[in-house]
Amino acid sequence: MTSLVPRPPYNKDEIQSLYPATLELQLVQILLRHGERTPVTARFQNAGLSAFWPYCTAVRHLKSAVLDRSTGQFTTLEWKHRLESFGAHDEPVVAAGPRGELDGICEMGMLTDRGRETTFDLGTRLRKLYVEQLGFLPPTLRDADSLYLRATPMPRALDSLQETFTGLYPPHTRAPEFPPPTILQRSFGDETLFPNDATCRRFAALARAFADRTATRWNETEEMEYLNKLYGKWMPPTTPRVAVDGRPRLSGIMDTINSTLAHGPDTRLPKEFYDAKGKKIIEKIAVDEWLSGFKESQEYRTLGVGGLMGDIVGRMVGSAEHSSADGEYEVGGPQSKKGPEGNKKTTSIRFGLSGCHDTTLGGVLASLGAFESDKWPPFTSHIAIEMFRKKDATSKTARAIPNAPQASPVPEPSSGWFASLTSLFGGRATPGAPPPGIGRKQTTELEPHEKAQLQEYYVRLRYNDEVVTIPGCRAPGKHLEGDESFCTLEAFKTIVDKFVPRNWKQECSTNVKGPAFPTKPEPAGY
Repeated sequence: MTSLVPRPPYNKDEIQSLYPATLELQLVQILLRHGERTPVTARFQNAGLSAFWPYCTAVRHLKSAVLDRSTGQFTTLEWKHRLESFGAHDEPVVAAGPRGELDGICEMGMLTDRGRETTFDLGTRLRKLYVEQLGFLPPTLRDADSLYLRATPMPRALDSLQETFTGLYPPHTRAPEFPPPTILQRSFGDETLFPNDATCRRFAALARAFADRTATRWNETEEMEYLNKLYGKWMPPTTPRVAVDGRPRLSGIMDTINSTLAHGPDTRLPKEFYDAKGKKIIEKIAVDEWLSGFKESQEYRTLGVGGLMGDIVGRMVGSAEHSSADGEYEVGGPQSKKGPEGNKKTTSIRFGLSGCHDTTLGGVLASLGAFESDKWPPFTSHIAIEMFRKKDATSKTARAIPNAPQASPVPEPSSGWFASLTSLFGGRATPGAPPPGIGRKQTTELEPHEKAQLQEYYVRLRYNDEVVTIPGCRAPGKHLEGDESFCTLEAFKTIVDKFVPRNWKQECSTNVKGPAFPTKPEPAGY
């Protein structure tokens, strides 16, 4: 599958079923795959496919902050981008599209105009649900202090995040004094918002082993012979056979097929590439190659998406604790807010958007035992991870927990950014250190009073607006009575804890050449 065909908005009956009156939505975290893009590598030019695509109007409207030394102020430089390449004899030439276009030319792997449209539309759908139908988010945004926004270092992920945010809150729905929102990013070496085989050496070794197994499993099959009949005539003479580990790799062929299908007729391959049976085969093999490790190996899950899932659960627990660990610590809202009694007050995070990739979504769902499809995640797919609280539950602030240690009073910071790191209940983080809390503490290690803070909270996942059920949550006592899709926060955290790394970078550099496959079954989602 290439482009997502979204389902219609939920009707009134569906809303009542999906969002029971007994539960109150408290925190939503969205993982979104970027929108439609160009291929990450130019392929099949021998089949008439142009290497350069003219679908990126954004490069005609670029703006940069530049420092004016004469005034000491930053100003905005507007400019347009043209792509330069090699000519036949290594002379510089301006890259041109299939009809000789020189402007609006995309780079490899770049979000296209179509990708911007679909991610904006995703934001519009999220607004329909969370603003108009549920009233969970306000119709007008004064500031972004209640939003957690993050993207990977890939420009297409950041662009998709920005488009989705704009669809969720178009300019006319933001207050005139709306300040620039904070968007978080990490360096490639620290990135866990996608399975990072470039940085994590042990994960790269595991990924190679599972890819090699897929090649052994599929390269000599009838299905691969069928693909060779379809695509073989356009393979390079030096590597004429279509194979999982061929050149280009089978997943690379899928990348080009999906990218061309999402765009106009000027950038299409011969009709054989769009054979329905062939597409079904190629996606099934890609799922085996890229996602089977998450399903079968706890170490694969740990190094691939464990850090990300630990962050997601940590924000849930921070929200349940009413502390800045809900993501407020990273966002750092205004410092001047006052509570009803004049004390400093932080803004709770209610909604998160993270711009990421297909392997992120597939890896997360597979690690939770919830990816049962042979279809690759389409462009602009998303996972909504929703945390609910029972409406009749006693407020945590008022709940008396026998023998619970009491937090010592914390002096009130006078002013400045440091005040924003103070939680509603006195939990404080020092600069460069995470906020206090139990989010990263293993559930099995929690004291009774700590475990009590997780009670009456539930977690539910939706993938492309379809409810997902986690197998480990089906047992009695681990879900909302009458609905297995609502996992208790304690049960969800217990499942995720099993593949959250203690020290990701250390584990990435350990046992790099060790055996890749587990010696006994390690099913996901339990």
